[in-house]
Parts: sequence; C-alpha cells; structure tokens
Amino acid sequence: MAYKIVASQCTGCSACEFECPNAAISMKGDTFVIDPKKCTECEGHFDHAKCDEVCPVANTCIPA
Repeated sequence: MAYKIVASQCTGCSACEFECPNAAISMKGDTFVIDPKKCTECEGHFDHAKCDEVCPVANTCIPA
C-alpha cells in the first residue's frame, strides 16, 4: 500500500517533499503528489509515514 495526498487539502507548502526518504513526493501543478511505486509508507525508515507527520493540514496525507 502507499500514501496519497488529498489534492483539495494540499496547501503546496512542500514540508512533505523533503521528508520523504524515498523521494516519492513531487509537485504536480499547484499541489504535491505521491508516486505509489516509490512510497513504502516509510517502512524501514520511520514508525509512521513522515508525510503525514509533517503535514500542517490534518488528514491530507492518507493511506491510499
């Protein structure tokens, strides 16, 4: 499974992009997206998905 970013809630702050250990997050238009092929939910790196931890808007980075 992978995480996804709810586009309508993403503010484009980029906090998640630099925290992703797999470089799975990139800008697409005015929002960020997560490449599901690269996302490992931070398994092996952190106890919880880093994008969800650092996102300032609750429930924006969610399990897909």
